[in-house]
Amino acid sequence: MASTNSWTHEIESPAAAPRLFRASVMDWHTLAPKLVPQIVASAHVVEGEGGVGSVRQFNFTSAMPFNLMKERLEFLDADKCECKSTLIEGGGISAAIETATSHIKVEWAANGGSVVKVESTYNLLPGVEVQDEITKAKGYVTAIFKAIEAYLIANPDAYNDQLNQSTEIIYMINM
Repeated sequence: MASTNSWTHEIESPAAAPRLFRASVMDWHTLAPKLVPQIVASAHVVEGEGGVGSVRQFNFTSAMPFNLMKERLEFLDADKCECKSTLIEGGGISAAIETATSHIKVEWAANGGSVVKVESTYNLLPGVEVQDEITKAKGYVTAIFKAIEAYLIANPDAYNDQLNQSTEIIYMINM
């Protein structure tokens, strides 16, 4: 019987929540090979059109302990900057992990930036322990969001189509 485990991680960013969410979640398969080529060799949608039920594949360099990962998008609310995905192949499935899900929510911060909240839940195969891997995973997640943040700062017009009047109103209401 597999044991259920989870970890959470928060990352603060000066980037606006909708921009960061769009770049880091909805378009990550396009940006990853450009922003972190030392980790992600290539990535693409293998099933669907990017919405719920779509499957993306990420192919990794030797920097990662596995060569690929496929994830299925289970939930997506772009207006609330929230998604959930399930690991369906690679990424330790069958070697150490029975199942794994990720929940990402990007929320507005009081300073106009955002806070990324990541929760990963997984079932380990019997006898497997992953403490070092959790620390590494949090480091990878932080590196990914900081790479996206740097890209958004360097490209202030990128992903601004999501910053509309209704988003600004939502931000002011949440203040």
